[in-house]
Amino acid sequence: VRGLTTAAGIWMVATIGMAVGVGMYLVSVVATGLMLVILVLLEQLEHRIHVGWETRIVRIRIGAVVKDIEAYRHCLSEQNITLTNVFVEYDFETPCTRLNLVVLAKNTTDFVKVFGLLRQLNPTQGISLANQVTI
Repeated sequence: VRGLTTAAGIWMVATIGMAVGVGMYLVSVVATGLMLVILVLLEQLEHRIHVGWETRIVRIRIGAVVKDIEAYRHCLSEQNITLTNVFVEYDFETPCTRLNLVVLAKNTTDFVKVFGLLRQLNPTQGISLANQVTI
């Protein structure tokens, strides 16, 4: 089970099953119809709003301990990329910082250009791009 829609769907199916079990057939049919209409319409609306947008993870390995990521946030925002979440790992012995930036970007985004801009912010050792499911 993943996501709020899936959880709500499971609860609705359980509720409809109980309604059928107690003989409320009309309520069950209406609830099923409403649930299907809502799920289909909201999915279409969501696709229209976010058409061409993808969630990605930009992984950056920096050869220093970075205490402020505001420069990264600003750089991404200038490229029309929305930073939705940040995961930071510090290695004080090396010193090294690993940033996992969860971003929402258009599928036409030129990440090579973005990587070049991000590389200029700190002594960068490596940058990679991944799908959200691989975090």
